Amino acid sequence: MTYRPVLPLGPILFLDDVADTQLHLSALFITDKGAAPPPIDAEGGTFRACRLTDYDHATAWRTRFSVPADRISTYGWNGHSYEIAGNLTGDLRVAYVSCNGEEIGDMEREGSERNAMWSRLRDEHRRRPFAFMLHGGDQVYADEATHGHDLTRDWPDTVPEDVSGEELADLEHHLRERFFARYAALYEAPELAWLAARVPSLMQWDDHDICDGWGSLPRSVTYSAVGQALFKVAHESFLVFQNATVPGQLPDRFADPQATHLGWSIHAPGLRVLAPDLRSERTRRNIMGRGGWAMMDGEAERHAPGHTFLMSSVPLLGPRLSVFEALMVAIPRMQKYEDDLRDQWQSRAHREEWRRMLRLVRDMARRDGHDIIAISGEIHLATRAVMDLGDDLHLQQLVASGISHRAPPKGWARILGALALLGEDPLPEHPIRIRPLPGHRSRYIAERNYLILERSAGDWQARWDMESSGMTPALAL
Repeated sequence: MTYRPVLPLGPILFLDDVADTQLHLSALFITDKGAAPPPIDAEGGTFRACRLTDYDHATAWRTRFSVPADRISTYGWNGHSYEIAGNLTGDLRVAYVSCNGEEIGDMEREGSERNAMWSRLRDEHRRRPFAFMLHGGDQVYADEATHGHDLTRDWPDTVPEDVSGEELADLEHHLRERFFARYAALYEAPELAWLAARVPSLMQWDDHDICDGWGSLPRSVTYSAVGQALFKVAHESFLVFQNATVPGQLPDRFADPQATHLGWSIHAPGLRVLAPDLRSERTRRNIMGRGGWAMMDGEAERHAPGHTFLMSSVPLLGPRLSVFEALMVAIPRMQKYEDDLRDQWQSRAHREEWRRMLRLVRDMARRDGHDIIAISGEIHLATRAVMDLGDDLHLQQLVASGISHRAPPKGWARILGALALLGEDPLPEHPIRIRPLPGHRSRYIAERNYLILERSAGDWQARWDMESSGMTPALAL
């Protein structure tokens, strides 16, 4: 069955940058093919949409405009008024979500069940508004986009060779339409649509935004003609639907205007949000490539007073996973899960790179004299960890996952909690400890969840909203 969304969709807001006391925004619209959306009315004038790209039956558009970064503001579209809580100069709230979907059958799920936590987040915004939303990866689960085409029928287990240009073009068209359908279905959900029109988003991608395990799969798979066609379409779709842009038109927050990697940073009063790209340059041996490390090294040299939120799409701190990796190599029927562990910073394959990142984070904290807050998703559980950086400084990690992906069995949370008892100190002088969430005794909580980050009178705190157990007490950051 071919999915056809009810159009138009939008406005879907993205935060392009913070500069010159302004929030520079993009609004994404999806309309019937060729039908331009009405303009946006905002402070400074009327702003018309520009076309991003076409699909078989739809067109994606983008309207760029700005609002003040020091107060609440409104904009108008199509007879409706939308309020933006855009004051970044004092007290503010930020929402963090990840894992908005599931690998199998996500488009067939019943909406109120699937989007229950989105509904809770919408209600929380109505109670006390968010300035922006951070999305930490797997905003879309595109794994089934490869179904229905001869070249990807058995992806990634079987990859055809000697593929003609005509066959690849047909595959790219097939994939574009199916990526489009998945993104349109997400933005058609009323809970997310309501929030997205009022709260600008900042998004970082992870493997399911491409395919399960991208970059941790064998090189012969990802660098095949079929693999590169899949990455090309996923990359284009990420830019269009998670950033409202196309190559050559990236917002200034991106480190690489050519989009060979998609790392970005936002600098607001007393707050830096830093989101390296852990997928575009990933291989089975490296998490980041030359471009990603150049960005991170540059940010480490940059003075950033206040607080830094470091978004790591896979958790930067975690339990000792080498035990599982050894088991998976030894047991043939478990080897298919090897890429899941290779995805992690803690994998044996990434040990030196992990140490490099942790040293860089330590140096960032010492340079500016404040803790670094790492925020992650990906594991479909809620947890936190602390790494002692010396000089009374810490790397604090907050994991919130997932907003709609159903939680794994509670037994998995207990296994990870037991592994955490073993400790994991890649830098022996800086021990890592997995800590329970406020109000909980377990180190890992198997419930759907999202994270709230709040600044009041200059001090930050975090709360998790858990599907069953509710809102946690505040954790001082």
